[in-house]
Amino acid sequence: MSRDIWVASFGAYKAGNFGIGGDNTGNVLWRLHDKRMAKLSPKAIVLLIGVNNFGLCDEKPEQVFAGIKAVVAALRKLYPEARILLNAVLPTGELAKSEGRQNVVTLNKMVATLDDGRHVVFRDYGASFVRPDGSIGTDIMGDHLHLTQKGYAIWADAMLPDVKKLMK
Repeated sequence: MSRDIWVASFGAYKAGNFGIGGDNTGNVLWRLHDKRMAKLSPKAIVLLIGVNNFGLCDEKPEQVFAGIKAVVAALRKLYPEARILLNAVLPTGELAKSEGRQNVVTLNKMVATLDDGRHVVFRDYGASFVRPDGSIGTDIMGDHLHLTQKGYAIWADAMLPDVKKLMK
């Protein structure tokens, strides 16, 4: 997310952005074991992870879900008072019928089961990124995977009401 969009949307919350391009669930789990992470005390955590497990790790939805479930469990253990806004993996691929898109749909059904309504809140903002015919425009995701500035603005606007609720 660009710094401008980040600051405008979430700057009032003194939010840290720990997102790293190309990350997969294993990378996040490894970083959560760093002793410096225990020094943080977040009130809320926004988590979007998993798409790179498909493309870079060649995993199936069940494997990606196991990784996401492990990340959520590690976050809950490390930050038991924090509330987690667990984002559905965003839709990928130009067309709704693509194998990649279908994998994301399958995965998100599993990820939704992690919502406990209290500490973990699952939200699927995917509909905000697709056209009525299910396709994704290059103005939103230039390569049908990575968000453009317009895509990041859409995502931030979609998340902001949920972030506000979690920060109360």
